[in-house]
Amino acid sequence: MLQYLKIANLALLESASIDFESGFTVVTGETGAGKSVLLGALSLLSGARTDKSVIRSGTEQCDVEAALWFEDSRAIDDMLRGMDLPACEEGMLVLKRSLHISKPSRISINGSFATLTNLQELGETWIDFHGPGEPQRLLKSECQLELIDLFGGLEKEAEEYGKRYRVWRAILGEIEELQGASQLAPDQIDFIKAQLQVIDSLELSHESIEQLEQDFNRVSGAQELLELTAELSNGLSGDEGALNLISQLSRAAEQAAELDPSLSDLAERLNSLIIETQELGAEYEQLGSSLEFEPEFAQEVTQKMNDWQDLRRKYGRDVEAVLSAREEMAKRLESQGDIQGSLQRLHAEADKVEGELKALASRLTQKRLTAGKSLAKKAEKMLLELGFKKGRFGIQMLDQTSLKSHGDSLPDLLFSPNVGEPMKSLSDVASSGELARVMLALKTILADVDSVPVLVFDEVDANVGGEIGRIVGQKLKGIGDNHQVICITHLPQVAALGKQHFLVEKDQSGNRAAVKIRRMDTESESRVEELARMLGDRQAKSALSHARELLAL
Repeated sequence: MLQYLKIANLALLESASIDFESGFTVVTGETGAGKSVLLGALSLLSGARTDKSVIRSGTEQCDVEAALWFEDSRAIDDMLRGMDLPACEEGMLVLKRSLHISKPSRISINGSFATLTNLQELGETWIDFHGPGEPQRLLKSECQLELIDLFGGLEKEAEEYGKRYRVWRAILGEIEELQGASQLAPDQIDFIKAQLQVIDSLELSHESIEQLEQDFNRVSGAQELLELTAELSNGLSGDEGALNLISQLSRAAEQAAELDPSLSDLAERLNSLIIETQELGAEYEQLGSSLEFEPEFAQEVTQKMNDWQDLRRKYGRDVEAVLSAREEMAKRLESQGDIQGSLQRLHAEADKVEGELKALASRLTQKRLTAGKSLAKKAEKMLLELGFKKGRFGIQMLDQTSLKSHGDSLPDLLFSPNVGEPMKSLSDVASSGELARVMLALKTILADVDSVPVLVFDEVDANVGGEIGRIVGQKLKGIGDNHQVICITHLPQVAALGKQHFLVEKDQSGNRAAVKIRRMDTESESRVEELARMLGDRQAKSALSHARELLAL
């Protein structure tokens, strides 16, 4: 149950710290007083998405914090472990959410940082909101199915059916896609096979392409380089090259040294130049020999480079793009080879799953019909207490022409509010007030099987009043026997039944409006005055007397 709620700078509320008790809690206040602030705080802690406009004007940040206690927290602890968050200490779950005007929002669960998704998943387990539009939801088939499945304990079976239905639809999607695929012409098949052969022959990888580019650069530049190295080799050590000329000059230098010994160093230098020239010529000649490729190798490298450039132009500039195209072409070619076989296999699989689905749907319909009859019987008895003295209520299942995500049938809620009138679909006969009472009857019954501990009702008693209002309050209070119920109401008959009573007021006496929340059930006279206000006049003796009577009852 919710034990503690702290709010700071949310909308018009500057600060509030509220201690909650178990059972039935009511929240009252004039229209526009700011009761939605309390709902907004609980909504934020349940993981609702919002924007920063909820931050109180003139402040940087709003904070909402709550402490919840679970008598048995094992299920919550299992969820927390799955989220890598701390487990509850002595059954206590602590939630906090902060919104900042210029910084990212912060969420913590049991003191550890958490995500909005974590908050949402936990919110589904501890709080359920029922708003003013709830009765209208009762007219929708999906809402009716939820109620019947919850009452009959059929959620797991409905979930299992839904999983198998999605599998079936996926198979049908494959069949439709395969049937829509165009048959390739023979020349298209030949082209794809040729492309696959070219791609496979290159053995594509980043390393192989890098080596291919290096080989191609060497092969393409080899001839010109070969001519240059031959020219250099001949020019250095050929018959008419530099070596021959230097040798002649060296002999002259030796003769000069014989005449003048001081010139011997110069002669030695010329001799050294002869040796260097010989070595240079030999190296250029050797380099030229290494540049001579086998014609087959040069042709292979050139062809591979041409193939690679062609593939890049067609399918993409890098290896990954070409390989991806190869995979798609291979799949397309494979599908062409066995389209009929694939279709036969998929049709057989679809028929098998469809048979399973029909059996599941049939069993689900029968169980829903049984649960619906039992629920209708209890609801009819409850509606009698809610003022329909001769009212009748029933639930039937209407067959559908094909399997749907929910099964093979949909519920139809039947209602007759008056004696002598036949039962018709709820949407055809129920007024807004009648619809509200029908929904309340169902919610009261389902409260016994609903595991969510905190139920919030926002003006679900709208469109009812008088003695019926008192009965509505009693039913809500009865739900509080097994749940913690927080009810925002405008009915004094309901407000008088609250174990706790909070009043929301808007103070506009200062420079800016401010919302305040204060507890009333501990202040008997203040509570009497609030009930009198709800009855029409907080100063009228008759209203004050009636308020005291309501509290006395």
